[in-house]
Amino acid sequence: QVQLVESGGGLVQAGGSLRLSCAGSGRTFSSYYIGWFRQAPGKEREFVTAISRGGGVTDYVDSVKGRFTISRDNAKNTVYLQMNSLKPEDTAVYYCAARSGALWTIARKEYDYWGQGTQVTVSS
Repeated sequence: QVQLVESGGGLVQAGGSLRLSCAGSGRTFSSYYIGWFRQAPGKEREFVTAISRGGGVTDYVDSVKGRFTISRDNAKNTVYLQMNSLKPEDTAVYYCAARSGALWTIARKEYDYWGQGTQVTVSS
């Protein structure tokens, strides 16, 4: 089991940057795939990006490609989401999630553990 805590959210103007962090507990953090999802008001929670256990494989939703970068530091039990060129449509609560299964997936229902979320608000 792993516990996840997100941080780094806030209010930023369009075009600005934020870096989110997802800190995990436990000595087996490196055995989990980690994903970032987001949920805007009135919308379903959607996939944003994910990273493999060793960090060598990543995936992004098309709307953030070229602007967001996911990375991880397993020695620190932390995954980062660098968000640049932010747009008002990026406004949402951002959640990190961990998957313990053997196969790579970006499907929300396949992630086992979730953080409490951090609010990102981008003003125009």
